[in-house]
Parts: sequence; C-alpha cells; structure tokens
Amino acid sequence: MVITRLGEINANIQPAASPAAGPKTKSFGDMLKKSVEDVNKMQNEAVKAEKELAVGDPKQLHQTMIDIEQAGISMRLMLQVRNKVIDAYQEIMRMPV
Repeated sequence: MVITRLGEINANIQPAASPAAGPKTKSFGDMLKKSVEDVNKMQNEAVKAEKELAVGDPKQLHQTMIDIEQAGISMRLMLQVRNKVIDAYQEIMRMPV
C-alpha cells in the first residue's frame, strides 16, 4: 500500500556518508518507481474485482468496494506526491544562480 511506502521512505532517509560507509540505499527515483508500480497493481486488482462482481462471482460486495476505495486513495496520494515534486522542481528552477 502506498501509505506504508511513505513510512519506508522516512526510514530510508539517512545523513550523507561516504560510499564505503555502509550498504547501498535505494534512490528516490527507485522508491517512486516502486510506488507507481504498487498503485498500478492496486488499480488492476480493483478492475479485476469489479469484473468478477459484474459476472456474478461469489465475491462479497463490501470487499470489492474496499478494493476500489484503496485503489482510489492510493491514486490520489500518488497524484499529490507528483504535484509536490513538480512544485519543488519549479521552485528550484526559479532560484537565482
């Protein structure tokens, strides 16, 4: 879930050190890529649950709705993260050199 991924981002933030000081940490880009993949997976699972419900598979309606809401919330969170990254980039580009 994307919300738990944000906790991992905070846990992986470490002060700058020499490359030989410790194990290699994931880059910010890798974490974003993994988060996007997780959101995509949740979206695909929600679509699958909708199709199963539509054809009459014995899946509970409430579980389908939970899957759809989780996918929607994770997508909105990812969009907000994207917006913040774009805002930060634009702010950096406005800085005088």
